[in-house]
Amino acid sequence: MISEYIWRTTINRMQFMTGIKNTRQAFTHFLLGLTSLFMTTIALGQTTGTAITLGGKTIHTVGKLPPVGTPLKEVTLTGVDLKDNSLGEYKGKFVIMNIFPSVNTGVCSKSVRKFNEDAAGLQNTTVLCISKDLPFAQKAFCGAEGIKNVVMLSDFRTDFGNAYGVQIADGPMKGLLSRAVIVVNPEGKIVYQQQVPEIGQEPDYAAALAAIK
Repeated sequence: MISEYIWRTTINRMQFMTGIKNTRQAFTHFLLGLTSLFMTTIALGQTTGTAITLGGKTIHTVGKLPPVGTPLKEVTLTGVDLKDNSLGEYKGKFVIMNIFPSVNTGVCSKSVRKFNEDAAGLQNTTVLCISKDLPFAQKAFCGAEGIKNVVMLSDFRTDFGNAYGVQIADGPMKGLLSRAVIVVNPEGKIVYQQQVPEIGQEPDYAAALAAIK
């Protein structure tokens, strides 16, 4: 009887220890699986943006430009008068959105001047120049440069960059907007878009203007 009791007790203990071992193994596998899922999620998140370059070095935006044929996304930006300015207010006209990091850089200021010149000869068209610059800086730039044919809008307190996938996600310019152009027709549909591949490169002005003819 005693030997049988010892035998059963030993077997029970072995089963108990095996259960603990199996539980530990299961928990270890669970943690490894969870870690793998987390890393996969991060990788997938990184690939949802757009790879562009800054001085030849790869950086990324938080997303992708809305595709041609899709409706204009309703976003409110801030004008140089600090008042809210809704993109929906321009429905009924062609809209060229000239998007860039800052008016305080050479290529960005050049694009504003170029679109300002082109806008003077366009019918039923509004050019919106959009950046993260404060409205004060945008107003000062327009005053100094004699910019009168475009509308300067700031994304400093709104979510335009994320909504349109143009906010820079990494690198030295993280948080600013990338260089892009979007053209919207009077019905509010996107008819042209360009994510400029290199921050230091100017947008394709001719292609943007051709989209409204």
